[in-house]
Amino acid sequence: MPLWKIYHPENAFSDEDKQAIAQRITAVYGDLPRFYVGVVFEAVARTSFFIGGEPADDFVRISVDHIARQIRDEETKTRFLEGVRRQLSPFIADRGLRWEMHVDETPFSLWSIQGLRPPVPGTPEGRSGAWTIGPLPLRTCLHLSAATAPPTGSRGRSAGARFAGSGPGRPGSRPPP
Repeated sequence: MPLWKIYHPENAFSDEDKQAIAQRITAVYGDLPRFYVGVVFEAVARTSFFIGGEPADDFVRISVDHIARQIRDEETKTRFLEGVRRQLSPFIADRGLRWEMHVDETPFSLWSIQGLRPPVPGTPEGRSGAWTIGPLPLRTCLHLSAATAPPTGSRGRSAGARFAGSGPGRPGSRPPP
């Protein structure tokens, strides 16, 4: 899941700007389910952001965590950064704000959503695009055994992610433990 953290001067972006930026960022990841992409806006007071020891009220700092996918080759990295620049410039550079970003890439194997491990990219489950998030009966949560199932809520439901291809009446489903 890409998680974008955007540190910006107070009042740099309206609520509408934030939604438009989040939509543009989500569009960059066309091969991922939309719910994988998270964007957090953090307004920073003029007296709380310093560059070179001086207050910076015209600077946007973007930190991106890539987890669902990693970018392997230099050509793709260059295309990615150029695409981001094109998507964000109308909200940042074109408004006279300076900016910087970096991308950290976490190994896929160290990622879970609500305690559940997503399907591995390139597998039939990973290609299906059938993942959803929401409260679901335990029996539909990735064929979890009682030993690995997340805690249930008061109505016997789990706040987990699931592969929508499993569950009651679907091929490969199992009854709850």
